[in-house]
Amino acid sequence: MKDNQMIYSVKELTRIIKKNLEYEPLLQNIWVRGEISNFIHHSSGHMYFTLKDKDSRVKCVMFASHNQKLPFIPRNGTKVLARGNISLYERDGQYQLYINQMQPDGIGSLYLAFEQLKQKLEKEGLFSPEKKKKLPLYAKTVGVVTSPTGAAVRDIVTTIQRRNPSVSILLYPVSVQGKNAVPSIQKGIQVLNKYEEIDVIIVGRGGGSLEELWAFNEEIVARSISESRIPVISAVGHETDYTISDFVADVRAATPTAAAELAVPHHLEIQNHLDHLKQRLNQAVYYHLQKKAEKLERLKRSSYLRSPHKQLVQPTERLDRLKEQLNYKMLNRVSSSREKLSKIEAGLSTSNLKNKFDYSNHRVNNMQRRLDHTIKAYMKNQKLKLSANVKQLDALSPLKVMHRGYSLVFNEEEQMIKSVHQTQIGDQINIKLMDGILDCKVKMIKEEK
Repeated sequence: MKDNQMIYSVKELTRIIKKNLEYEPLLQNIWVRGEISNFIHHSSGHMYFTLKDKDSRVKCVMFASHNQKLPFIPRNGTKVLARGNISLYERDGQYQLYINQMQPDGIGSLYLAFEQLKQKLEKEGLFSPEKKKKLPLYAKTVGVVTSPTGAAVRDIVTTIQRRNPSVSILLYPVSVQGKNAVPSIQKGIQVLNKYEEIDVIIVGRGGGSLEELWAFNEEIVARSISESRIPVISAVGHETDYTISDFVADVRAATPTAAAELAVPHHLEIQNHLDHLKQRLNQAVYYHLQKKAEKLERLKRSSYLRSPHKQLVQPTERLDRLKEQLNYKMLNRVSSSREKLSKIEAGLSTSNLKNKFDYSNHRVNNMQRRLDHTIKAYMKNQKLKLSANVKQLDALSPLKVMHRGYSLVFNEEEQMIKSVHQTQIGDQINIKLMDGILDCKVKMIKEEK
């Protein structure tokens, strides 16, 4: 090794290689075709996988900011076209493809993307019948989102004008294929929703291959149709063509011409319907007037209208009888009240009140004497009971027993000692006599058997 030869660390070497890779223009915007393997969708949202073919493989990274709008869900075995730049992951010293755009490779992959999006939106309920809006019976203005130069717009306009020339058509021209198709269709639906006079919107195009119809399989277009406040008819391709837009729309038409027929009824159909309604209205009015006329004739023939004064005879007689009954009852009520009043006045005379007072006073005096007698007898009985109880207590008193020479023995805790087993030699005891207390000490215990 020469003395002046430069020596690099591993870190410096990897940085040199990384810079050279990043300075190569071809490697900073390159498309790669391959099959996905070792696919990992990290919780951070980033995707890590390997692209391989029969001869080689390369590690790939697709960050969450780029993979959020993928039109399909990558899986192991899916063949894709990936666009990105080559750089070196310094920690492992390994070059990687950092992908910013990816799409399925071939019609098989397009069909896979179609099925994956269809399942996703179906789980979210975008195809649910409950979300479908009813088409108006008689649309006055029809909005159309399609190419201004294709056969579809000519078919739609011709059919509407033929069926009902009075219906207005508002066309929002869009691209129906290519990179500008999706945002163009999305904006068209959103702009037409701002017009209050539009009753229904037709979104579609003429027939084509799966790739040519693909704009109507994009999630952005599907969600725009689902979020439309105005009913949407999807008319994409021929009768055998089905797109995601067909499933999301409120009504799917087999062709653009069929969409125009669904949106606008024929003027002759409307005229026939109006004639039918007019006939039903005339019949209803005729039957209604006929019933009213019959009722009027019955009223004319009724006795109430022919002789109205006769209808008052019986009520007048009944009123007279009620008056007589009322007068009779009032007289009886007054007479009865007068008799009751006379009796009350007689009962309230002065002599009668004095007799009642004397009688009541006599009863009170008798009750007072009976109460005094009862109290004295009760007190005497209680005194006798008290005297007997005092004598009984005196006979049962311990002091009475002590007069006969007995005594009471207590330990130091003032508990009465009734047995020699409650003491030990040396215990201090108190003996209570009739006239005092002896403080003693136990010197001997002799148990009697």
